[in-house]
Amino acid sequence: MFIDQEEKKLSEEFLRKGYIVKNISDVKSLKKISGFVENFCIKKFKPKNKKDIFNNLHKFLKVKDLNDYRVSLYNHINKHKDFREFYYSIAKDYLNILVGNELVMQNKVNLSIQFPKDSSSLLPLHSDTWSGDSPFEIVVWLPLVDCYKTKSMFILNPKKSKNLYKDFSKKNKSNTDQIFNSIKKDLTWINIKYGQILIFNQSLPHGNIVNKENETRISLNCRFKSLFSPYGDKKLGEFFEPIIIRPATKIGIDYKDPE
Repeated sequence: MFIDQEEKKLSEEFLRKGYIVKNISDVKSLKKISGFVENFCIKKFKPKNKKDIFNNLHKFLKVKDLNDYRVSLYNHINKHKDFREFYYSIAKDYLNILVGNELVMQNKVNLSIQFPKDSSSLLPLHSDTWSGDSPFEIVVWLPLVDCYKTKSMFILNPKKSKNLYKDFSKKNKSNTDQIFNSIKKDLTWINIKYGQILIFNQSLPHGNIVNKENETRISLNCRFKSLFSPYGDKKLGEFFEPIIIRPATKIGIDYKDPE
């Protein structure tokens, strides 16, 4: 394989662990993303102390109103014409190595908000491929706060996932609690700080549990895949949009044999 040592090291880490956590080099784009979300929160709640509003969002909003607020914020960020470009920019260097440089990106960036002790915002154990996603997709997960312990998410590494998938058709996949308890000791809990990104293999079992910490978790996530890799239920033009197409590909797409 014609890759340098840095690419080889990153690729091997991703394949071995099923994820990477790396510092974001494009700090300018990160601040644009964080500032855009922060300004929306500040405008809504008008806190006396604007510092650290993300970690303390649960102090301004009731759980029963959380989903409506999340949807309004989700719609707001996805109306911004440059938001997805900023999001791509924070992961660009790693995506080029792990996925390729002809890419499609999810049409909209997802938003998750999890209050302390709130069971209404859970994403139980799952793999995205169980519900029809392509195994060629990867997820770029961006926390807007430091995430640790139950304030973060968990993932099962590739080796343990292979063991889980043996005779998987015989398991009751609807009972995710049962599956979770059977692999609980093998799960990796992601420790990640603001200023870092998590890129993970979404075909591996992952999810979260009730946030038992005293702070709110706010995170963003978005899927990327190679333009020409196979698609699952989420199709090009419906869920994914091309963001990078190289000249040779454009020539090939437009080419017609002489009549």
